[in-house]
Amino acid sequence: MTETAVFPVIRRPQRTLTPEELEAVQDTALLNLQGGLIMGIIDPVPNPSPMREDEGAWVREQVWPEFMTSIDRKYPWGFWRWSNCERGTCWNCLSRRCDLCVHRQEGGPHVDDNTDWVYDVEGRGLAKVIVRSDDAPCVWWCRCPCAKDGSAPARRRRAKRAAAARPEAEPAREGGAARPDRSAASRHQGRRVPGIVDEAQYTLF
Repeated sequence: MTETAVFPVIRRPQRTLTPEELEAVQDTALLNLQGGLIMGIIDPVPNPSPMREDEGAWVREQVWPEFMTSIDRKYPWGFWRWSNCERGTCWNCLSRRCDLCVHRQEGGPHVDDNTDWVYDVEGRGLAKVIVRSDDAPCVWWCRCPCAKDGSAPARRRRAKRAAAARPEAEPAREGGAARPDRSAASRHQGRRVPGIVDEAQYTLF
């Protein structure tokens, strides 16, 4: 059995999106928006780079192969540009459900082993490249300042277990026919899809 590395919570600064950046996020195709939320690249925070943004843009347009640029353009801040340690806030914290923070639920970060890959023009991985020269692990710790350690809240798990243990009631019969369960329908009436939440980077959905 392999041991899982345990890292202390790494606190990295959180990015607050400007109104213009929020507009760019809201213009993202829904499927890519969901993917960006899951990967933590809706509000990434770049590490210091010797290359200016205009120089990076030139490299992406003139040097990157088409398979990279075509995917990169679908995300508001790109897809291939981010190492794990540059990822931002998880989708639960962005919707203010910090009790369900992805790293609190999983008990730790996603470890990238301090490596990334060099690809050829057809997208085949050719070689590993080390992306950090210090000892800091290249991991994604959700950048929300909420708690990531300690006991994870269990109220949702307890509710699920209680619901599973509760015996199902026999459907009431009227004239030999099962009466429709109106309680389920009434529960859904008035329930609305969460709208765009207020301010800053919370305006994502």
